[in-house]
Amino acid sequence: MLFSLFSNLVDIFSFFNVFKYLTVRTGLSMFTSMIVVFIVGNPLINYFSAKQIHNPIRDDGPSEHIVKKIGTPTMGGLMILLGVFSGVLLWGDLSNPYNWFLIYIAGSFGLLGAYDDYKKIKKNNSYGISSKLKIFIQIILALIGIIIIYFFSDSGEIKNLYLPFFKNLVINLGWFFVPFYLFILVGSSNAVNLTDGLDGLATVPVILVAACFAFISYVTGNIVFSDYLQIPYIEGVGEVSIFCGSIIGACLGFLWFNAPPAKIFMGDTGSLSLGGSLGAIGIITKHEIVLAITGGLFVLEAISVIAQVISFKLTGKRIFKMAPIHHHFEKKGWPESTVVIRFWIISIILAMIGLATLKLR
Repeated sequence: MLFSLFSNLVDIFSFFNVFKYLTVRTGLSMFTSMIVVFIVGNPLINYFSAKQIHNPIRDDGPSEHIVKKIGTPTMGGLMILLGVFSGVLLWGDLSNPYNWFLIYIAGSFGLLGAYDDYKKIKKNNSYGISSKLKIFIQIILALIGIIIIYFFSDSGEIKNLYLPFFKNLVINLGWFFVPFYLFILVGSSNAVNLTDGLDGLATVPVILVAACFAFISYVTGNIVFSDYLQIPYIEGVGEVSIFCGSIIGACLGFLWFNAPPAKIFMGDTGSLSLGGSLGAIGIITKHEIVLAITGGLFVLEAISVIAQVISFKLTGKRIFKMAPIHHHFEKKGWPESTVVIRFWIISIILAMIGLATLKLR
């Protein structure tokens, strides 16, 4: 909105030309989304507390969780979404289809998460809608998104898979790109959801991945930089950096309230929408493998759950004391803060490795 307004004023006031720069608008989107979260944070927390919109705690979880976290409001993802949408709508180019695709993914997955949170609150337990139904709805939402992006992007480019560390190594997926993208969108959404089990644990890795992809989307959408780095050039993808900036700002604002001891949890409203958004960003920028590297912590958390389930069904034995894996370390006696900070360190290392792939070709 403001971007369109200021663009029309360039001929009258040359100063407004500065708002055409992606770097400026990315910074403004980050600042705007953070301020919005700061403004709505306390009122939402007070409202959720008054309405007893509390986060149900797993009965089989670490015992200290029942004592420390019971009664904490949930659905904090709502403030994250308000921040993200404010930043994008104010500073993004609304004629760019990539922005609307990302808004659709974040909004639709956020609504699904909100419904799941509502069911948990109503039942007063940690089980919302069934996992099968949740995944089915995610697949439908993701499929609609893939259809949208297919018709608004280069139909040839969208089927290509670029592998990092190799020059000009491209795999044409053909129509297999549909199930591949479904796997990315649904998988990333659930992976972030599984990681969101401790105060601040998912928020900082999301910020790191979004920061990496703010840079990746910028260079991918710049014909000079993409040629220099030998990565695919995709026209218009630079605008994705605005969305990434909004995620960073909104999550920084949310972290203010989610820092231990958390005043509010993001709930499925936040984790499903943020995870789906990161998956969508990886697809748009054609850096799906790099997404798996930078978001390696989310991958690890998801694999720990899958391995635990498979092992128990086949052998009757559990690999970990509890899954996802962050609870395993809590069960081993690690303090929550130790688990969170060490997992943050892992995320920082993975983010640096992911960025290094841009040059190591």
